[in-house]
Amino acid sequence: MRRLIAHLHSSELVARFQRACGLYPATATEKNSVCKPPLLNGQTGVVNRHRSEEGSVRLNGDTRQQDSNSNYTCSNSDAAVHYVVRKRAVHLLFVVSAALGSEAFYISFLPCLHWNLDPFLCRRLVNMWAVVMYIGQVLKDVLKLPRPLAPPVVKLEKRVDAEYGLPSTHAMAATAISFTLLLSAPERVQFQWEVGVLLAVLLSVLVCLSRLYTGMHSALDVICGVLITAAILAASYPLWAWFDEVQLQWWGSPALALVLPALLCYSYPELDHYSPTRGDTTIIMGAASGCWLGYWLNQRLGWTFEPERPLPVTLPALTAATLTRGALRFGLGLLVLLATRQIVRRASLALVCRCHGASPSDRDARCRKAIEVPYKFITYTAIGLLNTTLLNRLFLLLGLL
Repeated sequence: MRRLIAHLHSSELVARFQRACGLYPATATEKNSVCKPPLLNGQTGVVNRHRSEEGSVRLNGDTRQQDSNSNYTCSNSDAAVHYVVRKRAVHLLFVVSAALGSEAFYISFLPCLHWNLDPFLCRRLVNMWAVVMYIGQVLKDVLKLPRPLAPPVVKLEKRVDAEYGLPSTHAMAATAISFTLLLSAPERVQFQWEVGVLLAVLLSVLVCLSRLYTGMHSALDVICGVLITAAILAASYPLWAWFDEVQLQWWGSPALALVLPALLCYSYPELDHYSPTRGDTTIIMGAASGCWLGYWLNQRLGWTFEPERPLPVTLPALTAATLTRGALRFGLGLLVLLATRQIVRRASLALVCRCHGASPSDRDARCRKAIEVPYKFITYTAIGLLNTTLLNRLFLLLGLL
């Protein structure tokens, strides 16, 4: 068993998977010529086209030669990590799959689900997403198991490399969102179960494999992330209906919505160095807190936006008018949320820094728990509250619902 665990956690296994998918470290010759590559989760890098007889291309003011395979040599200029992509279709697939577990996906997909499909499903997803992600983030900083080593692994992301590896929270989030949606949807909408299972498995597998391809997790990290999530879903599933009742009907729900997530953020495990996991966890818990409070408030005001037809409803036809209204809701809603994020973030950061005698421009100060936790919690609580309460009312006033 120890040998199996060691094998699954080895960097060499990840490196072999990357090579099988066409991702290789660049040779010394390939590192000499560089230009900008496709970005991955905010990464900066460089791309080079190799020499061949077919002619030259001008990149960054230099003349380069292009070969028949059009391989890309990439490097992260800060970490000096160079790599060659030999299967661009596979590379694009896993880059997109990795983005499905990022903050940009959460801040767009979950609200979009609320605006365009069903607030009930969004509430269930946010609840399970918050629980799974908090457990995963805490386990990372308690277990402190390292990520794969580079070399032999090629790493395509930079920001999360400061975090520990096990479990993979990308794998946990993708599995939780896919299967929470699959288990909750039959109560609300009619769909073919087999297709739902296929899509849930496909999304989870793609995100899991993308964590190996990007070099950010070992096979053990990914497998443990999926198994932990499966255990959480299995244990919590019988309580989902009960928690819906507590969340929406109990008089003490607003206080619990604010106090419990805040306490979990402040009790997050301390490390001997700064890691973005605490800040990311605070963002998740703040968003979940705001949504919880918003759904309770909607229930009190009668703004539930429940379907008028008997449940489960049939999915509406995807006409041009439906798609246009959905796109307008998504675009307008995202703009409002991003504007809210900027305004509340600046105001809350300034207020918290003033209370602690620090400057908002001081990066070290912003990393202190006493400042980072409250300003991020306030910011994303406001986003969650606005998303669940006022935006649907705005869409209704504008005739977009």
